[in-house]
Amino acid sequence: MRGAVLHAPGDVRLDTRDDPRIEHPTDAIIRLAATCVCGSDLWPYRGIEAVDGPVPMGHEYVGVIEEVGAEVTTVKPGQFVIGSFFASDNTCEICRAGYQSRCVHAELIGAIGTQAEYARIPLADGTLVATPAMPDEKLVPSLLAASDVLGAGWFGAIAADVAPGKTVAVVGDGAVGLLGVLAARELGAERIIAFSRHQSRQQLARAFGATDIVTERGDEGVAIIKDLTGGFGAQSVIEAVGTQESMMQAIRSTRPGGHVGYVGVSHDVTLPGDELFFSAVHLHGGPAPVRRFLPDLIDRILTEAIDPGSVFDLTLPLNQVAEGYKAMDERRAIKTLLQP
Repeated sequence: MRGAVLHAPGDVRLDTRDDPRIEHPTDAIIRLAATCVCGSDLWPYRGIEAVDGPVPMGHEYVGVIEEVGAEVTTVKPGQFVIGSFFASDNTCEICRAGYQSRCVHAELIGAIGTQAEYARIPLADGTLVATPAMPDEKLVPSLLAASDVLGAGWFGAIAADVAPGKTVAVVGDGAVGLLGVLAARELGAERIIAFSRHQSRQQLARAFGATDIVTERGDEGVAIIKDLTGGFGAQSVIEAVGTQESMMQAIRSTRPGGHVGYVGVSHDVTLPGDELFFSAVHLHGGPAPVRRFLPDLIDRILTEAIDPGSVFDLTLPLNQVAEGYKAMDERRAIKTLLQP
């Protein structure tokens, strides 16, 4: 089969890879209907994360089951499925508490690589959720978004304790941040303030429910948030970048007693203990337990209550995967959908 492989920073190629096969009786093999490039894929692409030899890429996926292992009982060949970027058994104590991304048997799908024609999904019973019927083609991008960025944005909102009547600020205007805006709207936020310097992303943020746009960053952005909230700061803040600046901007934008939900993959983030202590804010986040939210998100998508698929502003065939990465790296695209 064909699959994307990162050979070195900036060097993504569509290589011939071995066809996946059932390795464990709990596996499933899916034929990808759509996959995509994630903002987190840009960390190794840019050389910020080390690349140790050629590695398969991709961890977001929707598709049709081709084959299942002997112990798989909840999904079957022919079904259209969506899964999380972490495989999980969905039965361990941690999973039952709603944190499937930290399952005691968790496997990172990115190590398998789903920017490809086919993929092996471990722990299929706990990882995959089937749609009731084959979905309309127009809904596939939204279902694909649910496999990671929508679920991550949703978790960011949940971790930030978004609730009806609250003021929410969102740090980050990538796909996760934008879908954090959508999640905040769906969860009833009264005011949603999006940080963004890019017009196309500002427009999408407003379409998803943002009531205010702040273009300033860092302490200047924090000052604007304080001005917009009577000097207090937002009650809920979603951090969707993962840098030192974005994390401190999120914490400083939050009022005492407020909540920060951080879902940006942290890179060299160090929190000053004294400032954190006296901020009196709640911090919660990490790898989003997407599997917890999938049934609800899939239902919202199938009933067309939400349209997270509009976050994809570039669609390319899989053989143009290198251009998909380049467009996102150069911020010419918010998120690239790949069609195998």
